[in-house]
Amino acid sequence: MFNRILGKPKQPSNNALSTLDKLNETLEMLEKKENLLQKKASAEVEKAKAYTKAKNKRAAIQCLKRKKLYEEQMGQLANFQLRVHDQMILLEGAKATTDTVDALRSGAAAMKAMQKATNIDDVDKTMDDINEQTENMKQIQEALATPIGSAADFDEDELEAELEELEGAELEEQLLEPASTAPAAPVQAPAGRVPARPAPQRRTEEEDELAALQAEMAL
Repeated sequence: MFNRILGKPKQPSNNALSTLDKLNETLEMLEKKENLLQKKASAEVEKAKAYTKAKNKRAAIQCLKRKKLYEEQMGQLANFQLRVHDQMILLEGAKATTDTVDALRSGAAAMKAMQKATNIDDVDKTMDDINEQTENMKQIQEALATPIGSAADFDEDELEAELEELEGAELEEQLLEPASTAPAAPVQAPAGRVPARPAPQRRTEEEDELAALQAEMAL
């Protein structure tokens, strides 16, 4: 999928890579030549010392002249190496810049492709569908919460009024309720005396008639 959007990743520039390889080879060649010239210059110094010991001044001077020529060539090779190093640094920087631009270009192309795949109209339609489904679900929940049967016939206003009356009556009872008093202390009977039992109450005529009726029914 991403390959279709981004396309095939671009390979590094073969021209830049081959140029860097060529510069590396040139640098190695220059270093080898510089080392060879250094050895030759050192050898000419040793020859000059030997000719000096042999009292051959002319030959010793010729050796020193050749040493100077070698040193001049070494200086030129050092400048060549510096130029090659500069060229390699510039080329590597240019390659890094090119790779960065290619990566950014690929990212921009991918973003553009995804924006085309995601149309703003489709997004709006999707949000409208979500809002519609949400509203439908709210209506369903409200319908399920609506009372049915006898409970649907109850008048909410009447129930609230009745509740207010009950609350008012309860508050009035609390206000009219006398303050609680401490229970009276039990009367202690004198020691050695048993408190007299209360005299039984006499039955009323109705109770006598009820007792007689129960007796007759038992017979």
